[in-house]
Amino acid sequence: MITRRTALAAGLAAPFVAKGSAQAQAQAPSRAETLLLVQEYGPNSLDMQGIGSSQPVNGVSLNCYDRLLRFKPVPIPGGGGNTIAMGELEGELAESYQVASDGMSATFKLRDAKFHSGRQVTAKDVKWSMDRAVSIGGFATTQMNAGSLEKPEQFVAVDDKTFRIDFLRKDKMTLPNLAVTIPFVFDSELAIANSGGDQWAKEYLKNNIAGSGAFKVESWKPGVETIYVRNDAWACGKLPQLRRIIARDIASPSTRRALIERGDADVSYGLPPKDFKDLLDAGKINVVGVPIPNGVWGCYLNTQVGPFKDVRLRQAVAWVMPYEKIMQAALFGRGVSMAGGTTPKVAWPQPFPYTTDVAKAKALVDAAGGPFSTTLYFDAGNATVAEPMAVLIKESLSQIGITAEINKVPGANFRTEIAKKTNPMVLNRFAGWLDYPDYYLFWTMHGNNSIFNIAAYQNPALDKLVDAARFAPDKASYDANVIDFIKLINAEVPMVPINQPTHDVALQKNIGGYQFQPCREPDFRYLTKGV
Repeated sequence: MITRRTALAAGLAAPFVAKGSAQAQAQAPSRAETLLLVQEYGPNSLDMQGIGSSQPVNGVSLNCYDRLLRFKPVPIPGGGGNTIAMGELEGELAESYQVASDGMSATFKLRDAKFHSGRQVTAKDVKWSMDRAVSIGGFATTQMNAGSLEKPEQFVAVDDKTFRIDFLRKDKMTLPNLAVTIPFVFDSELAIANSGGDQWAKEYLKNNIAGSGAFKVESWKPGVETIYVRNDAWACGKLPQLRRIIARDIASPSTRRALIERGDADVSYGLPPKDFKDLLDAGKINVVGVPIPNGVWGCYLNTQVGPFKDVRLRQAVAWVMPYEKIMQAALFGRGVSMAGGTTPKVAWPQPFPYTTDVAKAKALVDAAGGPFSTTLYFDAGNATVAEPMAVLIKESLSQIGITAEINKVPGANFRTEIAKKTNPMVLNRFAGWLDYPDYYLFWTMHGNNSIFNIAAYQNPALDKLVDAARFAPDKASYDANVIDFIKLINAEVPMVPINQPTHDVALQKNIGGYQFQPCREPDFRYLTKGV
């Protein structure tokens, strides 16, 4: 009898079979070596360094490219797999590395690794890749700058197997920043040969992989699916058990839930919190949840244009925010509320000193000139959580005379939209890859005005405190600077922190090896699949 499940299993296996070839059939990945992931939306590019790359492109970088370093896996306290710890680093492309005695450079010895093209990975490839990351602009260059990686002159190919980074300053974030998804290493000869005269081969690398990572992209159909196949020559870790990954884009969360519940899909990301709670309570599917380090759902209020230039109105939004309703009705308890903070701590995220107080909020609106209309934007790619949050916020704002129109921006266009920095209110989830308070503010509130400074907040006093914390000579100085900038943003409210979300993933009982990464995209390299 053919069931839907067996038909799907057959459909997954079918692409591996080369008709008429017994050898090909014998070597085809089995069902146990094939994983079906269902997700809300997939990559809009294959180049995470490219301008406008969407969140899922991080997964392409993670699995198809290598970096010099990676974070060591450490157990999730509640079980279910591994997470990472800041400062726990090991070599990826680097077989070994050494920081100089004066702390002003690091030297990396490269593994005997090959690109997917068959070319040997050399220090020249590493230099070209690092030069590109600090020069291409946009998110990639700002991310590199966050670890004081700023100039091509810092990167030195000593010989084919030796690469050195000269530091501009002592920065605690430099080495961890080499382990995030941005400073990955390209096959520079392949990229240049197909560049069409563009120094950084942007168009070619947007549509093609030129890496040495554990997986290759066999097929990419934007909006439909991405198919990965294992790189059997991967030299930078234990060869993954899985030989083929089908990452299918399915916009409907109810369809994704049905697929995972029936056993037709192996893994699902991006389900609504209620679905994760229901699956967890039912006990038939494993749900692994990790409070997102350095992560916050926040409402960003434009400080340069529109009504929220007035700090009183920003404070009013903080006082009327329906924190508890959002926790229960939008997140179903899958997170930590950011309301009702008392004494500032050396930590991020941490609760702000605001609770839901309609009277205080209304008084601030009246003092600032009374009722007005505005627009609240959010990323449609996060609609399963963001949409109910936006509706609750709209209802609360109406109580204090603020009429908010909700504008849902397609996920592929969201970063382009927020880069305009003209939107009055934006609901967004941002998580800093490096788990430090000063790192979060460097991205979201610092005068460098990165794409994630959605509020376009400019305050030299804050910049001075954040910069001082980044390069503090000792713990006492660091702690003092963090406390001071927390107090400042508590008063200025360029962003209202709503909650620290939990990053959830649903897995069939036979899926093991889950690895949480700061980029919050699936890491296929560690996953295993039983019978």
